Amino acid sequence: MTIWTVERLGRKGDGVAVSGDQRALVALTLPGEEIEGDPADGRIAAPRIVTPSADRVRPPCPHYRACGGCSLMHGSENFVKAWKVGVVTEALRAQGLSAPVAGVHVSPPRSRRRAVLSGRRTKKGALLGFHARASDVIVDIADCHVLRPAIQSALPFLRQLVTAGASRSGEVSLAVTETPAGLDIAVTGGKPMTPGLFQSLSALADQGDLARLSWDGQGITRRPPALPMGRALVVPPPGGFLQATAEGEAALLAAVRDMVGDADRVLDLFSGCGTFTLPLAETAMLHAVEGLAAPLKALDAAARRAPGLRRITTEIRDLARRPLLPDELDYDAIVIDPPRAGAETQAREIARAVVPRLAWVSCDPVTFARDARILAESSYILTRLFVVDQFRWSPHVETVAEFRRR
Repeated sequence: MTIWTVERLGRKGDGVAVSGDQRALVALTLPGEEIEGDPADGRIAAPRIVTPSADRVRPPCPHYRACGGCSLMHGSENFVKAWKVGVVTEALRAQGLSAPVAGVHVSPPRSRRRAVLSGRRTKKGALLGFHARASDVIVDIADCHVLRPAIQSALPFLRQLVTAGASRSGEVSLAVTETPAGLDIAVTGGKPMTPGLFQSLSALADQGDLARLSWDGQGITRRPPALPMGRALVVPPPGGFLQATAEGEAALLAAVRDMVGDADRVLDLFSGCGTFTLPLAETAMLHAVEGLAAPLKALDAAARRAPGLRRITTEIRDLARRPLLPDELDYDAIVIDPPRAGAETQAREIARAVVPRLAWVSCDPVTFARDARILAESSYILTRLFVVDQFRWSPHVETVAEFRRR
């Protein structure tokens, strides 16, 4: 077999190994390690570690080698933290940009309050877990080191849901969120709802003491799964987007608050159901813009019930196709939290505006760096960054960046 040296990690956490003029990707390795293996289609599937890195640690999870939910558990905490900061700063460097990293937050183990699990019915029951790496095979999990204890303890119940409502030929997706009222579960891909299935799922929901169960959009509701956002309590739409950990959300919000400062009129773009809008409305007037109606409906309802908030207005608008124009951007500050694809179209309009300060939240370093360059080429200066890792042991990383107008 050929000896390879792992040169670096790629963006998805795979090692980039070199041997002479050959290159190959290899999972579960670290920079500087020597490995042995033969490539196929540009990957080394089963490497043997010849010389391990000093940053290599023993993964605590028994499912780690098979499960694709985590890909960096074999690296020390300091290594993973530094690597994720490097992913952000290297993406900026590729666009000719830099900024000081003002802080790094890493969510602790077993802190994921929201997770999307996959399930499949079998002859003997059900498989429930995450997909294997680069595969549609479901790795059945018994103990997950990222999930909150309430979700972990509900795994047997979730298997019962899969057994009751999944077909043998298909896979179901279960978005599970821990809320103060109990678990909120949204299942998609299940069997069509019938009176018999509804009765079975209702009985299971009672047994599992759920806050809410939604089956392909049809609600089987017990009590509102309200989540605190500042002074407000938000009941998100079933399966709606939420920050993955409470600790990560707090870190993102603290950075955004600091960047917005004493702004009196704030625009929140891609607002969702109010992660930033509702807390910021304690001291500022907010206009929240979101492309989907359901999250804004949840935000509006929460704002009406919350005491002591300043005025909040909302607008349903597809910001990729119809961004706000400079004459609509007359605010003291903008908060923007776009999806993974970024907000290139909106960034070009902000670049032509005169907003004094921006707090840009991103879950993709490459699209963030692209959009940051658009701002930097106009009249905005990237002044500082916060790096937030709430997807522990995965290659995902989030950034909050401050821009100031020259």
